[in-house]
Amino acid sequence: MPDAAEPSVMVDLLLALGLGLLVGFQRQAVHEPVAGIRTFALLSLFGCLCGLMVPALGAWIVPAGLLAVAALLVVANAGSRAPAEQGAGRDRGDLGGLTTEVAALLLFLVGAWLPLGSHAVALVVAGAVAVLLWAKQRLHDLVARTTAEDLGALMQFVLVALVILPVLPDRPFGPYAVLNPREIWLIVVLVVGVSLAGYVAQRVYGARAGMVITGILGGVISSTATTVSMARRATELAARDDSGDSSVVPGVVTVIASTVSFIRVSVLALALAGVQARALAGPLLVMSVVMITLSVVRARRARVGRVTPTAPHRPRELSTAIVFAALYALVILAVAFARERLGQSGLYGVSVLAGLTDVDAISLSTARLVAQNDLPVATGWRMILVACLSNLVFKGGVALVLGPRPFARAVALSFAVAVLAGIGLLAFWH
Repeated sequence: MPDAAEPSVMVDLLLALGLGLLVGFQRQAVHEPVAGIRTFALLSLFGCLCGLMVPALGAWIVPAGLLAVAALLVVANAGSRAPAEQGAGRDRGDLGGLTTEVAALLLFLVGAWLPLGSHAVALVVAGAVAVLLWAKQRLHDLVARTTAEDLGALMQFVLVALVILPVLPDRPFGPYAVLNPREIWLIVVLVVGVSLAGYVAQRVYGARAGMVITGILGGVISSTATTVSMARRATELAARDDSGDSSVVPGVVTVIASTVSFIRVSVLALALAGVQARALAGPLLVMSVVMITLSVVRARRARVGRVTPTAPHRPRELSTAIVFAALYALVILAVAFARERLGQSGLYGVSVLAGLTDVDAISLSTARLVAQNDLPVATGWRMILVACLSNLVFKGGVALVLGPRPFARAVALSFAVAVLAGIGLLAFWH
């Protein structure tokens, strides 16, 4: 082999050795009799050598090596099964004793892949193997705690996200060519996904800690979808507890999600504004402080107030999500109509309509126009703020229509304060 290739060969061999030692260390730590730290290191090195010999001997060397490893594992497993069944330390949680054997075959393939393909793929696979082996008890406990409702919620999300979404066409249809079936169905996925995330967070962390995690996650993904999900959640809780305390947590989640959403939009807009970012930042920063203050106040009231403990209830947002996606499509049509009919003279009207469904689109496009000096800074930040205020008004309407009265009152009050602060900025900030 040429000398120039030797550094690459040494890197492949060292990576194979390191990954084998990593996985083997975990197996040795749990007293695995079939393969430990030395065996896994040798298996990954063997795979790497097979991969290195492919250019000289042909691709058949890799499957031949894999068959040899499989044969050795069969012999080793047969020899260790009897003492393992007598309590000699076999990892009994592995179904049929196959976890170590499968991990060994994977480590051979990881070693073979290092000289033939991407190092990143090999690192990810080996790392995933090590983590899965290490998390055995946690995964088993998770499955043991899973109920039929948990499984139903997960399968509902799988249906909308992994079965329906990928087969929908990803191109525009309809009037003005703005209706994209995949993008519209993505709204359904977001609503159901946020609902499932909130359910899991409450199961894992409880109502108080789960509300903050769910709110932050919802703000990153979609605050509007979070509002829909929390409104339905509050309605379900209110049906079992009409004291009003059951609406506290969904209300806090909704306000936190909207705060995170506004901060996220502001940061992205400033990143796209270029040299104009400093001029654009002032009013957006003030509004962010207002939203953060509202979230803190609402969360503090939830902590000092009495929150009735309730068991997590499986999310059932599919029908609501579909209705909301249909409304989203109608608003998209309205925005397209306004843009065509009103043109530049109706910029603020377009911001109001666009903010009802997609604050990101109007905010980021506005920031780009400001950066290119195609739009004055004063007009730019006002358009972004108008879109965000429109979105708050829309989410307040969602809370009033879909949520119980205590939830709607708490959310509407917080959003009303934010809208008034935004109107003040629009009127007095220069």
